[in-house]
Amino acid sequence: MNYALIQLQVELGIATITFNRPDKRNAMSDELRTEFIDALERVAADKAIRALVLTGAGKGFCAGGDIAGMERRMNAPAGEVAFNGWHRQQRVHHAQALLHTMPKPVIAAVNGAASGLGADTALACDFVIASEWASFSWSYIHRGIIPDGGGMYFLPRRVGLPKAKELIFTGRKLDVDQALALGIVDRKTTAERLVADAQAWALELSKGSATALALSKTILNQTFELPAQQVFAQGSQAQGICYTSTEHRESVQAFLAASSAKAAKE
Repeated sequence: MNYALIQLQVELGIATITFNRPDKRNAMSDELRTEFIDALERVAADKAIRALVLTGAGKGFCAGGDIAGMERRMNAPAGEVAFNGWHRQQRVHHAQALLHTMPKPVIAAVNGAASGLGADTALACDFVIASEWASFSWSYIHRGIIPDGGGMYFLPRRVGLPKAKELIFTGRKLDVDQALALGIVDRKTTAERLVADAQAWALELSKGSATALALSKTILNQTFELPAQQVFAQGSQAQGICYTSTEHRESVQAFLAASSAKAAKE
């Protein structure tokens, strides 16, 4: 698929997806979302890709939902508003779920404003690195709606429930230093270094066994909801899979060979 509204590049096993509507601050239109979903599915399925970096072109990371889409929703016949909204929500949630459950590390490289759905999208990633120009706001309340891109799930896990309520109830904007202090941002860097630093971090995170990474991430994503016994049980099953993986066998053989060589020298 040839993309018009995003860019997908792969180098050294690291995929970089760039939202490419800079004139609209990368607002999420239906067309952009369709391309984003396709790209995420490609990255997830490609075993040669070990990690993903997500960023935006121009001055914004993602300004949230597209205004044209809001206008179409307002102008739809009354009897179609609910179903059209439900259908749109299915697409939103599909994109966010693909990002959240990606079986490899995902880093949001936030270059500018991440507002509404844009802020939710950043937090759907495993890690957030941001430039000095980044800002975050869960601005849904200003449009009379609620966070629909996972913000009510992701934000409390980052900042705690009372602070998440305050940010969602007010819709106030946080600069990068405020977001860093609250734990919304994991690392801060310069605009010039942002994508390169994110890619280097992605390379570092993805050096280990792809099998172990995917299984660990899947279980870790559920640990706040599951009882300890269930986490242990899933861990046992995942470890059984790891025991059979090529990465485990090769790493153990290398470790044993190194240990034998060291013992022989002593």
